[in-house]
Amino acid sequence: MICAAALAIGAIAAGRTLADEPASSMHWAFRPVDRPPLPTPSTDAPPPRNAIDAFVVAELRENGLALSPEADRRTLIRRLYFDVIGLPPTPEEIEHFASDCDSAAYEKLVDRLLASPAFGERWARRWLDVARFAESHGFEMNQPRPNAWPYRDYVIAAFNRDLPYDRFIVEQIAGDAVGADAATAFLVGGPWDQVKSPDPVLTAQQRADELHDMTSTIGAVFLGLTVGCARCHHHKFDPISQADYYAIQAALAGVSHGERIVPADDWPGRRQEIERVRRQLARLALQSARRQPLADSGIERPPVSRGENIDRFAPVEARFLRFTIQQTDAGAQPCLDELEVFTADDDAPRNVALASAETKLRVSSTLPGHAIHQPRHINDGLYGNEHSWISDEAGLGWVELEFADPVVIDCVLWSRDRGWQPRYDDRIATQYEIAVSLDGQAWRTVASSADRRPFARLAAIAAAEIEAGEAGEWRARLAALAEEQKIYAGVFTQPAKTYRLHRGDPMQRREEIAPGGLSKLGGAWQLASETPDQERRLALARWIASKENRLTARVIVNRLWQGHFGEGIVSTPSDFGVNGTPPSHVELLDWLAAELMSPSVSNQPPWSLKHMHRLILLSATYRQASRAEAGGLARDAQARLLWRFPPRRLDAEAIRDRALAVSGRLDRTMGGPGFDLFEPNSNYVKVYTPKREFGPETFRRMIYQSKPRMQLDDTFGAFDCPDAGQMAPRRGRSTTPLQALNLLNSPFMTQQSGFFAERVAREAGGDPRRQVERAFLLALGRQPVRDEADAAVQLAAVHGLPALCRALFNANEFVMLY
Repeated sequence: MICAAALAIGAIAAGRTLADEPASSMHWAFRPVDRPPLPTPSTDAPPPRNAIDAFVVAELRENGLALSPEADRRTLIRRLYFDVIGLPPTPEEIEHFASDCDSAAYEKLVDRLLASPAFGERWARRWLDVARFAESHGFEMNQPRPNAWPYRDYVIAAFNRDLPYDRFIVEQIAGDAVGADAATAFLVGGPWDQVKSPDPVLTAQQRADELHDMTSTIGAVFLGLTVGCARCHHHKFDPISQADYYAIQAALAGVSHGERIVPADDWPGRRQEIERVRRQLARLALQSARRQPLADSGIERPPVSRGENIDRFAPVEARFLRFTIQQTDAGAQPCLDELEVFTADDDAPRNVALASAETKLRVSSTLPGHAIHQPRHINDGLYGNEHSWISDEAGLGWVELEFADPVVIDCVLWSRDRGWQPRYDDRIATQYEIAVSLDGQAWRTVASSADRRPFARLAAIAAAEIEAGEAGEWRARLAALAEEQKIYAGVFTQPAKTYRLHRGDPMQRREEIAPGGLSKLGGAWQLASETPDQERRLALARWIASKENRLTARVIVNRLWQGHFGEGIVSTPSDFGVNGTPPSHVELLDWLAAELMSPSVSNQPPWSLKHMHRLILLSATYRQASRAEAGGLARDAQARLLWRFPPRRLDAEAIRDRALAVSGRLDRTMGGPGFDLFEPNSNYVKVYTPKREFGPETFRRMIYQSKPRMQLDDTFGAFDCPDAGQMAPRRGRSTTPLQALNLLNSPFMTQQSGFFAERVAREAGGDPRRQVERAFLLALGRQPVRDEADAAVQLAAVHGLPALCRALFNANEFVMLY
């Protein structure tokens, strides 16, 4: 490694990039990612289940070791549940899997758990550790960040829908440019010093520290490099110059800590509820539409109103739709708050006009000077005057929609003010025409106002009130959900100039530095100093997310491997540089990185993290028993070569969630503001006093705790929870008396032991032995052996059933993953 370091530093001094160096002389992580060939399988060993096993078995064979036998099914289901979703299987689920004769039962279980919403909750916690996410500012005041939680929900949703990892990177660095505003909270996830000073030196130092946090975090999280070490001088080991450090900082120089207003449907939890309400409103509207005559059918239709207007017609295939307004009620500029177009599908009609359906929108003109009257409101799915468009022509205007693909439609709904409390009855389109086209050239009229009764203002208002009354509750719900909210996701401004700082001192500026990447690691790029903030961050994100980047894919697959086995192939997951630890299976790591970017499975999209999870979980390496063997311990005591599944203690969150699940009190509500485990107070310097009593509002999964910075939960903080003072690429593995004392005596665990005992008594009845058996099944997923059962019956008889439940919560088996 020393030779590699010397070569890297020499390349910097000579001004050469790594592309100028022969691959054989490069540090392993700086070489291009090439998919290595699979090792030749041994003829005297079982065939590998997938490529992972081929590499692991080859490494074991060189060291005189072999894979352990496969674990039994009861062990495997418990391992999968805790590893993939962080919750225990029920006794019934264990029994069903153990007795399932289907040879594909394991594969089906893996797929089911990866599809579970709880998967995102489990794996988001690992990402939040490296993103140094917390819901307070840190430093001496440590005041709460009440609007930080949308980022947590964003990560959960991103993992659950298997957002491609390259897109995940772009959204967190430049989400404001791609419709994912909440994601940019990653940039400002670290601590922030609220206490300011009139001293310009101190102010400059605080700003330099903020940018350093963003720069070093991006380098460590995505690239696995200690980029922050080049703040004051060239990196001592890796090919990162001080100018490189400030080039990345220049790409982030427009970012500041703070809140900004974003549409609520940018929040994954709210987005799902908004879509549900929209579907319900569409169902009600279409029920009403089915009662309306077809346009141009010879039957006179009702006059237009300010509320919901329905135009039905025979099904027609269209790629374009144009709504042309020819006259308004008083000749004023026309206004539309929403234009909806539904597919001719009796079972599940869709509104294909929505912008979220990738429909493009064009308008004739827009009345200037009014932020609430913009074209985007025509198909944003929101109703009411505050979300509307106004033409800039008296009595005239048109709207044209281009759908993502040709689609068969049969119904158009439009309105001027369809809010849950409609107020405006002016600017109503009284004469109009609706036409469709497949090519945007030849148009066919499908509906118009010609067969409607003449407009009458009072009648139109009355009709709108009746219509609004039917759907008013749902519209009120939509309005509340869609209200714009603040999130702690950074504030963006045009950056000032960035300079290289001599020794990192903000008062010792040297030459100006333009936005760019790491010049010596391939794919070098640079922007002009005048480039707008958003373009800078987009360029940085796309460089990191490029397949040509030599580090990005290696780093993330190593993080996944660490999550499943407790130790990464590289045991320094945020330092792949020369000073980091060498990989235990370097060819396997490269194969996994190549597979992530260019999957060998034809129907698998690139950058799918769930694909990588599935490969790991289906491997024979993962399915091994965890039993220790003398030969393996002698050669590889830490199981770095994976001759067995490495047993480990569960994370603090999984222990707490497991206790709640076993006691029957776990609240599975997802998303939204978290719960607090500390007593409320409004001190200037926030005081975090742990709660001693816990109500149902605190019984959600621990990922939804409003996590303060630098202050750990009184009970589970002892289990190596990171304090979010800085990023935590891996958690410690301590064993302390405080951990045992907390599980035995803390108010929370004592309370849950009581709830657990109540559940056991309710489900097992009054027979002591049946109670013991049920308690063991719920807590440990197995029946007690005879000695355990006898001792447990005696314990419950002398000290009560809650005492037995406390003992089971404190069993080594309860807190370990085997």
